Order: sequence, then structure tokens, then C-alpha cells
Amino acid sequence: MNYRRDNYWAFVVHRVSGVLLTVFLPFHFYVLSLAVQADAFDRFVRWTDQPLVKAAEIALVLLLAAHFTGGLRVLVLEFVPWRESQKTFLAVASGAAMAFGLAYGLALL
Repeated sequence: MNYRRDNYWAFVVHRVSGVLLTVFLPFHFYVLSLAVQADAFDRFVRWTDQPLVKAAEIALVLLLAAHFTGGLRVLVLEFVPWRESQKTFLAVASGAAMAFGLAYGLALL
């Protein structure tokens, strides 16, 4: 296992997930604004019952988990002295992100 390559991909996943979450935010704020209009919000909630929307919601949770665990990895790199065990931390963080996202997906079904 090449640590430099794995570290690079962890960097890429963290940055891409951050960008995609940033793109999602305006849509999130728009839906929040619908909450004051009961009819519009009710239509939106009915729309979210579609399978494609549910799949997108699972992907969003995976993005959040990946970005969160990637951020923890960056904090460890910044504040903890370098150890070979950080490779293990990278694997654990990636596994935790996937487990959280998949658990959410299973709960959603």
C-alpha cells in the first residue's frame, strides 16, 4: 500500500466532497425557505419520496461523512506528530465514513 498515493486520494475526496457540499447549500437554503409556505413545503416533501431523490440523499450523507472524516484526518496531520500509524487512521476514517453512509442508507429503506 503506497501511503503517498492513499494520502493524495484522501486529499482529493476531502476537497471534492467540500465542493459538492458547497454546491448543495443553496438548494438546502431554498428548501428551508419553503418551510414558511405550508403548501410548497408539503409538495417538496412528497417529491422527496422518489427513489432517485432517496439515492441522492444517501449520497449526500456519504459526502458529509467523507468530508467530516477527511477533516479529522487533516486535524491529526496538523496537530499530532507523524507516526506510521497514521496510515491506519486514514483507513479507519475512510471505513467510518462508508459505514455511516451505508447505515443511513439502510435505515432510509
